[in-house]
Amino acid sequence: MTERTSWRSAVKSRVPLLRSLGALPAAMRSRAAGSPNYRDGQFRSHEPTNWVAAPEGEGLPHPAVAAYQARGRGRPAGSIPVVRPVWPDQAEDLAVTWLGHASSLVELDGHRFLLDPVFGDRVSPSGMVGPRRLHPPPCRVDDLPPLDAVVISHDHYDHLDEPTIRELERTHRPHYVVPLGVDLHLETWGVPAARVTALDWREETTIGEVTLTCTEARHFSGRGFVRNQTLWAGWALRGPRHAVWFAGDSGPSHRFEDIGRDLGPFDLTLVPIGAYSDHWPDIHLDPAQAVAAHLDVNRGDAAGSVLLPVHWATFNLAMHWWSEPIRWARRCADEHAVTLLSPRPGTRIALGDGGAGAPASDAWWEPCAAPEDRD
Repeated sequence: MTERTSWRSAVKSRVPLLRSLGALPAAMRSRAAGSPNYRDGQFRSHEPTNWVAAPEGEGLPHPAVAAYQARGRGRPAGSIPVVRPVWPDQAEDLAVTWLGHASSLVELDGHRFLLDPVFGDRVSPSGMVGPRRLHPPPCRVDDLPPLDAVVISHDHYDHLDEPTIRELERTHRPHYVVPLGVDLHLETWGVPAARVTALDWREETTIGEVTLTCTEARHFSGRGFVRNQTLWAGWALRGPRHAVWFAGDSGPSHRFEDIGRDLGPFDLTLVPIGAYSDHWPDIHLDPAQAVAAHLDVNRGDAAGSVLLPVHWATFNLAMHWWSEPIRWARRCADEHAVTLLSPRPGTRIALGDGGAGAPASDAWWEPCAAPEDRD
């Protein structure tokens, strides 16, 4: 490390806004250079990924986004109902607790995996500006049960939250499984390298009896103005009896069929349905595309698999109405005979042998949606 780099690192560690940005660009470029998916100075998907403007929380917003956010279109009119989760002493064969946005706790064949934990108030490098949480977290970080691993999809603020990582280090000191380069952010925030496994697309690691495979997504990465120096990914988790796929963030991709062929089918998928727009068609799925992705990774057969829609309700990141994603997703799921979960944030749903199965939704979002934002 050069004297200049060392000085910059020391400054970043002491200035909250700079510290939240994570690793320095030079370190990220050095880490990425050996990947076959890093070309011409950036990580790149195998399909073109274009946008007019990225969603707020993932870059500078398109002016139209700011206008809709100012009007409150992406916000509920009433309070979002939140359930305080209760977990059993031992993880079950298959269960899931949606904690809001993409944050979820998956129980898989006796193991617990925390996905994209964001417990902070804002998805922003600053505590003063940026998209603010629309409902409180269902629990605190120190209320979480023992974790086998924390799994991260990419480094955008609404998926990788420095205050949450700091709390996890204070309370749990877990193992982390992340895409290539995200490990440098964690190390910058004090996580020992020995507790981080960083993988490229199609690489895998084992946690207990569960194999985690890093799967390709069609998205981008970056904190601040530095983009695509860390990898973005979904994750396939396969245990001896059950399998789960977490899509991370992605636009529509033919790679979902490849994932289904190579790693599927899955008992449970967690797929993003919110923050879509015509302004960035390649980087976020809309609800119809999310249902199609669920079918693709299950080889076209929805029987025996359950879809949990994520990436909606918690932060105002786009121009659609607040409850539009879940209403659209339910219609598409019904059309394709897909079993769709739509729990209140914090609700634990047991799906394995002896579990409660997939409960019918009570459309909890309708009473708190704006009058124009209702079925």
